[in-house]
Amino acid sequence: MELMLIHPDDNVKVNLDNGHKYAAYNIRKGENIIKYGYPIGVAKEDIEVGEHIHSHNLKTALSGEKEYTYTPLFHNFIEETPITISAYQRKNGDIGIRNDIWIIPTVGCINGIANSLAKKTGAFAFTHPYGCSQLGDDLLVTQKILCSLIKHPNAGGVLVLGLGCENNNIAELKKILGEYDEERIKFLNAQDSKDEITEGIRIITELQSYAENDIRTEVSLSKLRIGLKCGGSDGLSGITANPLVGRITDNITAMGATCVLTEVPEMFGAEQILMNRCVNETVFNNTVKLINNYKRYFISYNQPVSENPSPGNKEGGITTLEEKSLGCVQKGGKAPVTAVLDYGDIAKTAGLNLLNGPGNDMVAVTNLAAAGCHLILFTTGRGTPLGAPVPTIKISTNTNLAEKKSSWIDFDAQAGSDKALFDLIKETVCGKETRNEKSGYREIAIFKDGVTL
Repeated sequence: MELMLIHPDDNVKVNLDNGHKYAAYNIRKGENIIKYGYPIGVAKEDIEVGEHIHSHNLKTALSGEKEYTYTPLFHNFIEETPITISAYQRKNGDIGIRNDIWIIPTVGCINGIANSLAKKTGAFAFTHPYGCSQLGDDLLVTQKILCSLIKHPNAGGVLVLGLGCENNNIAELKKILGEYDEERIKFLNAQDSKDEITEGIRIITELQSYAENDIRTEVSLSKLRIGLKCGGSDGLSGITANPLVGRITDNITAMGATCVLTEVPEMFGAEQILMNRCVNETVFNNTVKLINNYKRYFISYNQPVSENPSPGNKEGGITTLEEKSLGCVQKGGKAPVTAVLDYGDIAKTAGLNLLNGPGNDMVAVTNLAAAGCHLILFTTGRGTPLGAPVPTIKISTNTNLAEKKSSWIDFDAQAGSDKALFDLIKETVCGKETRNEKSGYREIAIFKDGVTL
């Protein structure tokens, strides 16, 4: 059994075979368990050197809202000259790394029509169960996410498919959508058409013809937005895959690009690290609100803020939310935190952005895509086939998973280098398909917190 001490201040070592923790020293009941140089919880009993540490003898120390102090801690980064990438230049100055045709339903009642049109035309339908029987902010959230996807630069053309009687009918959706490219975005109300399938095919064919005129050109990598996500994490996530992604984050943000970190509950216990990297007090205060507001959300439903990790996380060696969070935030590297985004906002500030939203994999990847991310780096120790509307590079924490699930995994962090992952990102940007794209696995899910009529 090969054990690794991650940080000199740690009092646990990690088994590199299964990600589980073992005491590096004798630990007394009530003492902090230290991993990554930070507390991950408290010992529930005396623990002897070499003893396995997990749920039976380690408990979380997380509670509700906290007060925080802004103590800036910046790392010295040298700005790098951005390389060029091959992408589609959009009219508004944005870029796309794909030129697909998307079908976005306004309401779940027409998911069948959307799927039928996708099968007949090769377009991609992003179905969901919402858009009607929603009120107030809950409906607005659905509209914001759909509008952000409708305007996503990776889509060469979009058919917005409505029914006609829903709360989120096309006329109402357009109020949120605002200005849009009328050549690239088309609308169809199914109730208004005698044959919605024939009409839908006609519109999609028109969009495909329009998109065929788009060509890739050389643009600066500084225009790129990358989403950061982990799912099915294990004890190696914070040792192999997430630190690797963190170094990529540092590299591309130094070139003027944007990375977006979400999964707010998986910042609990590691939030001060992010707060200390906020570029100014305004961003710091927004980060404090981000954390405490999400804790209030848990508390409003009488749920403990520490209700995490998942059963799969625990089997993979993660015991407490603090431990999971300290591994999770490493995807953000050491880059300065430049902006805090609300759910449904689009990233516009270069650097590391923090995005409001849950850790749920399907909701989070949709959230990142709606924030304008061109692709997502998705680390996993347990494995998942999930794909976002945008290319989703799956990065395994361990070689066993990469070999076992080669149809899911794009990159093995345990064996691969920083340069190899950076090269894969460049190739993906320029058109190389990810595993989720090859399999046709592209889904969306929208955060739901409101009354259903």
